[in-house]
Amino acid sequence: MKKVIVTTTINPPTEAIRRFERLTDWELIVIGDLKTPANYDLHRGTFVSPQDQEKYDKDLSDAIGWNCIQRRNFGLLLAYDRGAEVIAVVDDDNIPHLDWGADVKIGREIEVTHFETDLPAFDPVGATEYRHLWHRGYPLQLLPKRNYSAKSTRRITPDVQACFWNGDPDIDAICRMEHSPVCRFREDQFPMASNKPAPFNSQNTLLSRSILRDYFLFPGIGRMDDIWAAYYLQAKGASVIFDRATVDQERNEHDLVRDMQQEYIGYEKNLKLILELADDPERIENYLPERSWRAFELYRRHF
Repeated sequence: MKKVIVTTTINPPTEAIRRFERLTDWELIVIGDLKTPANYDLHRGTFVSPQDQEKYDKDLSDAIGWNCIQRRNFGLLLAYDRGAEVIAVVDDDNIPHLDWGADVKIGREIEVTHFETDLPAFDPVGATEYRHLWHRGYPLQLLPKRNYSAKSTRRITPDVQACFWNGDPDIDAICRMEHSPVCRFREDQFPMASNKPAPFNSQNTLLSRSILRDYFLFPGIGRMDDIWAAYYLQAKGASVIFDRATVDQERNEHDLVRDMQQEYIGYEKNLKLILELADDPERIENYLPERSWRAFELYRRHF
């Protein structure tokens, strides 16, 4: 099984990158941006410069724009071109555990704790021992209604394996400002899944080759790029499980007020988006800037 790790960076090679490139049963693709050091050097792996990206697809490059994490879409395409069957999307501040990537569940039938909810969406973070927290992108209107009492054991074959993160978890700016948590998630609660769509991010997440055409990090919508990608993918029928933490998140410096501003589009629209996608996934076009939808169309030409 061919497995490829994809990330983006504006930093010199971090500790996380050095650890990922030492994983000999995985290939590594690092997508550069205009702010990435020109002398970026990997001991093992592929660094894709801005010039290389423009040679690959100039129209897509223009539609995505520069100085944004959505350059990562080029890594997804290159992994697909290389025949990857499993694609891991990570951040350069995700420090992998020693056993990272050793338990790939994509395409295997596995037993999960399955949560049933009548709400439009499922929050996986609230299903853990940190019930006062919530995943970035979960509709705020649903927070007081979360209920995890209805659960059973099921067998699922996942298309997406969204692994958790110890340390600084992926919660939204409001949650982070209020709680400033440092988490260590118990492993015995994973894997889990639900009957409703859930937010998952583009860090420490494994994807099946079969669903890559429908997975796209949308530019122009702030910090909802990967969240709306997740909701769209699930509306298209992808099966998602949440698995134990396999990285320590040593989060790069963030301005939380700016993060909140970048997340506001989600605070305002996430719930309505989820409800509309349940009826017709292609309605996501109505929520995206024209340039973002155009970029998605250009991305899909490669499949």
